[in-house]
Amino acid sequence: MKLLLIASDRMEFQGLLARCERVRAAALAVDWSRLARLGAHDVLLAANGVGARRAASAVEAASAIFAADAMASLGFCGALAPELGVADIVVATGIAAADGRFAAQTPAAAPPHRTGTVCSLDHVARSAEEKRGLHITGAIAVEMEAAGVAARAEALGRPFYCIKAVTDLAGESMANDFNSALRPDGHFDTMEILRSSLRHPSVRLPELFRLRKRCLRASKVLGDFVADCRF
Repeated sequence: MKLLLIASDRMEFQGLLARCERVRAAALAVDWSRLARLGAHDVLLAANGVGARRAASAVEAASAIFAADAMASLGFCGALAPELGVADIVVATGIAAADGRFAAQTPAAAPPHRTGTVCSLDHVARSAEEKRGLHITGAIAVEMEAAGVAARAEALGRPFYCIKAVTDLAGESMANDFNSALRPDGHFDTMEILRSSLRHPSVRLPELFRLRKRCLRASKVLGDFVADCRF
């Protein structure tokens, strides 16, 4: 099977790359991409920045050179269900977005994980209050790219998967304002985030260090999970 895997940032693929073979560059007009072999699958990994629009653009670019049998949105997510912990794996059974809902398939076999609806937003869900409101709708996790991949997969008639690893918890509010630091090119302005954090260093700097540590752990767990799935 040929799998097209879409994320927002190459860090989200770090754990999966460790499980891949024959990794090589791909001639793709996105921020970052690699072709590889993952078990019995040929895979194209593409990271193209934050948001559904950039994720959809990555699918379009990849489809010109890679005839995928299935597509997946991979990466990090925020927990909406209180019982979810850091690096827990969420496999979507559906995607809820502002412009509609999309079906999502689950792997034929996989290590332990949680399933449910994933909410796909156009911004970072910063506050515990917002997360509670989203959870009331029935969603168990929130992220920003899955709707873009799901829409393109639906249009192309390809199976769609959404597999995410938790990096922030349902009861947590973020002190750092990532939304104001998101640039038009789909990347967070790290210098702006650092400047802002230095204005409130006792709270915002520890949060940044904690988030990076969680992301590294989540990437490892996510990569192992995907590598051990049967699609």
